[in-house]
Amino acid sequence: MISRYNFLLTFLMFSKLVFAQTLVWSDEFDYTGPIDSEKWHHQTLLPNGGSWYNGEIQHYTNRIENSFVSDGTLKIMAIRENYTQQGVTKEFTSARLNSKFAFTYGRVEVRAKLPFGVGTWPAIWTLGQNITEPGGYFYSNYGTTPWPACGEIDIMEHWGINQNYISSATHTPSSYGGTVNVGGRYVDNVSSEFHIYRLEWSETRLIFSVDNQVHYIYEPSVQNMETWPFDLNQYILLNVAVLPDIIATGFTQDAMEIDYVRVYQNNLSTDDRESDSFRIYPNPSSDFIQIKGDVQNRLTYRLSNNLGQVLKQGVVGVQSNSIDITSVPSGLYFLELVDGKTHQITRILKN
Repeated sequence: MISRYNFLLTFLMFSKLVFAQTLVWSDEFDYTGPIDSEKWHHQTLLPNGGSWYNGEIQHYTNRIENSFVSDGTLKIMAIRENYTQQGVTKEFTSARLNSKFAFTYGRVEVRAKLPFGVGTWPAIWTLGQNITEPGGYFYSNYGTTPWPACGEIDIMEHWGINQNYISSATHTPSSYGGTVNVGGRYVDNVSSEFHIYRLEWSETRLIFSVDNQVHYIYEPSVQNMETWPFDLNQYILLNVAVLPDIIATGFTQDAMEIDYVRVYQNNLSTDDRESDSFRIYPNPSSDFIQIKGDVQNRLTYRLSNNLGQVLKQGVVGVQSNSIDITSVPSGLYFLELVDGKTHQITRILKN
C-alpha cells in the first residue's frame, strides 16, 4: 500500500508535470477498424528500382490486412503472401505509416510489443519533414532535402536475428548508413510484453530510453548541419520491414502491436532552467549533482522515480551543496527541493 507521504509526493510530481508538459499529438487507438486517416498516411510507393532500401523484400500496402486497430491497439502485420503492386510481385506484405503531424523538439513515447523471429525488422523512427522521398506524406509540399541531410532519428529498431536487442541511432551527413552514432541494450520479452520506447529531443541532445532506462544519448560536441540537422520538423514513422533471411524460416505472419503514440512538448528538456530558484548541474550526471542558489539555511531534498518511490533523501545547506547519486541506477528521476520559501521539482538524468 502506498503511504500518505508517497501519495502526496506522487501528486506533487505529477501536478508539476501537468503544468510543465503538454500532450500536443497522440493516437490512443481506442477505436476499431482502419487506421485514423486524419492522423496517418500509408506510404506504399516503391523507390526507384522496385525495391525498398536495405535489402527489404516486402510490399508496403494500405490494406486493412496489414494495418488495423482492434482491442485497443494498432497492429502492423507482416504477412507471407504473394502480392503484386505497382507491377512488381513480392512474397511478403506489411505496412509503413507516416504521421501527418510534424514537430521540432519534445518527447515521443510509444508503448509497443514487437514481432518475433528472424527476418522481422520493426522500427519506430522519424525523418525530416523536408525529405525528398516520393510517396512520403510531406514530400509534395516540403520535399527539398535528400537523406541523410534531412536527419533521421531511430527511436527503436529490432532485428529478429538478434532477439530482444533494442537499438537507437541517428543518421546525419557526418555519419549515416552504418552510423557510428548508435546505442542499445537487451530488454526482456520485447515480443511477448509491451515496453515504452521514448525519445527526448531538445535543442542540444537526443536521449533514448526503454521503460525509463536510458541506453543512448546523442549530443555532438560540435553542432552544425553535418552533425545536427535536428532543429527542423520531423515526423514519425511506424513500420515492420522484412529481410531475406526470413525466407528459410516457417514465418507466416506477425505484428508490431502499439498501444499508443504520444508527443509532448515544452516540458522534458534536461537543460538547466534559469527560472528555477535552484540550479541543478551537471544534468545528466553519473556521480554527484550540485545545487546552486540562495541556500540560507536547510534545504531538504528527495530523489524519487516515476512511481513516487523515494530513493534518496536528506538535507543540503551552505556547507555542503552536493548530492551523491553514484549508487542510483541509470534512468530518469525527480529531485524535489523544499525550503521555507521554495518548492521545486527538477527532472534528473542519471547516466
